[in-house]
Amino acid sequence: MDLKYLGRRSTEPIDELDTFPAPAGLGVVTMTSDELTALCPVTGQPDFYTITIDYTPGPLCIESKSLKLYLWHFREQGVFCEQLAVDIRDTVVETIQPRSCTVTLVQKARGGITITAVSSYMAEGK
Repeated sequence: MDLKYLGRRSTEPIDELDTFPAPAGLGVVTMTSDELTALCPVTGQPDFYTITIDYTPGPLCIESKSLKLYLWHFREQGVFCEQLAVDIRDTVVETIQPRSCTVTLVQKARGGITITAVSSYMAEGK
């Protein structure tokens, strides 16, 4: 197993995910972080999120340090919550080829409004 980020010093965000082989018999994996930020594409103000990634592994799992570094790379990007959920889901699906994946983003209240965006994927024939 050749992990690029685990066990190495990291000083910059990344735009990819490290993986490792999924163990046999593994059901659902849930990864949650409240350290995701991005910028409003209109105002440039920061938006703060809690993200939950639920996936049923195919051949691979996501290595958690790389996920932390991957989420960091959104910090300076202007993107709406709804698109961010889709973008992260697409990266997960492309990288690990899960049987299913759901990305849930909860944007912390701004102007009294909290947004929850959910983007799901189900492999064909599953």
